[in-house]
Amino acid sequence: MLEAILGSTNRERILLYLVFRKEGYAREISRYYNTDLSQIQKQLERLENGGILFSRSVGKTIIYAINPRYPFKTELESLFKKTFEFLPKDEQASLQMDRKRPRRKGKPV
Repeated sequence: MLEAILGSTNRERILLYLVFRKEGYAREISRYYNTDLSQIQKQLERLENGGILFSRSVGKTIIYAINPRYPFKTELESLFKKTFEFLPKDEQASLQMDRKRPRRKGKPV
């Protein structure tokens, strides 16, 4: 939807993912969207160089998040929250679901 403004589908996907999931790493984002890892890494690096994202290392993994000092952070988040309303319902649900660990064996759904 915002591809024309942002210049890249993957850039739009990354920002949408990070607005709703708060943080993520390159492989996690590429698996979520079923896209090429190198393209996601390239866009993450560009967004970080532009000051929109920041990164931190956790072991060997580099975790990215939206830079809280970015001057247009609130506007960027509100733009993506508005974009979220136009996504299909199944994609909305999967973006909001932030499950990192497996369910305990035998636990009722």
